[in-house]
Amino acid sequence: MGEPDDWTTYLAIRAAWLSFVGGCTQGEIASRLDISPAKVHRLIAYAQRAGHIRFHIEGRPLECLEYEETFARAFGLNHCIVAPDLGTGVQDEGAAIRSVGAAAGNLLAQVLASSGIRQIGVGMGRTLKAAVAAMPRISREDLSIVSISGSLTSRLSANPYDVVQLLAERSGGEGYYLPVPYLATTVAEKEMFLQQPSVQELLARARRSDTFVVGIGSISDDGHLRRMNLISRDEQRALQKLGAVGDLMGRFIDIDGAAVPAVLSEQAVGLGFEEVRGARVLALSGGVSKTAATLSALRTGVITDLVIDEALAKSLASEIGAKTPQPA
Repeated sequence: MGEPDDWTTYLAIRAAWLSFVGGCTQGEIASRLDISPAKVHRLIAYAQRAGHIRFHIEGRPLECLEYEETFARAFGLNHCIVAPDLGTGVQDEGAAIRSVGAAAGNLLAQVLASSGIRQIGVGMGRTLKAAVAAMPRISREDLSIVSISGSLTSRLSANPYDVVQLLAERSGGEGYYLPVPYLATTVAEKEMFLQQPSVQELLARARRSDTFVVGIGSISDDGHLRRMNLISRDEQRALQKLGAVGDLMGRFIDIDGAAVPAVLSEQAVGLGFEEVRGARVLALSGGVSKTAATLSALRTGVITDLVIDEALAKSLASEIGAKTPQPA
């Protein structure tokens, strides 16, 4: 079709609307746009490749619904969504994150469409970023998006898993970063950051959020903490020796959801559990490698809403001794 120009993009979006929303045939679209049916086909294909078409499927398989009921009861959750397996293999974490992202993105759009939500506090992570990227665009110019933890790496560079800017773009709202590291290098450095008026103001703003959305991190080699060098390999091993299996909001927790006595937890710059407890806290997690981390996060009692993938749900059910649903 050649290099698309603005007119081609316009026609592609118009053709996509007529097809998927209007229910028109390619012949009807061709007549309306005064182009050939063959070009209609190419335009719709281009719109799909360019990401102008997003599908949101209502409903989930029965097995997923049964998992949702199981976890809601077991952990006192208000809501639980289990995103269906994409059929690419139980160890395909990328597919798991995409599936959770699609389900959570749709949920986020519904939550933020409410005028009662004026401010959302956000954490970071790969799954959270996937959810925001998949979220349908909404118009909420009055919405504030606030970081609840440090938005920078230990080298003071931007963290690619921070979602404030992306969520602001997709909602039309205004983003507020916490311009400090996720983990300070020392407790003294953390205290120095906390003395800054701008940091105090941003943390005070974050505490006033109407709802929170967070990721769940693991202490494994492929977790975002190690991938972003937020913790060193020696720090990782030390945390594991203390029994840490997960990271929630920069706090390291054991399989029972208790904080481990790690100095690193004291170096986290951002809101702690008690500052969000009692509010709506939506947590996202994808991939069976997050089983222990997700279980530990749920046992903190902080999380009120959860979105996970089907393979992780099956693994979690096994861990807590719950019955695994069978396909109908």
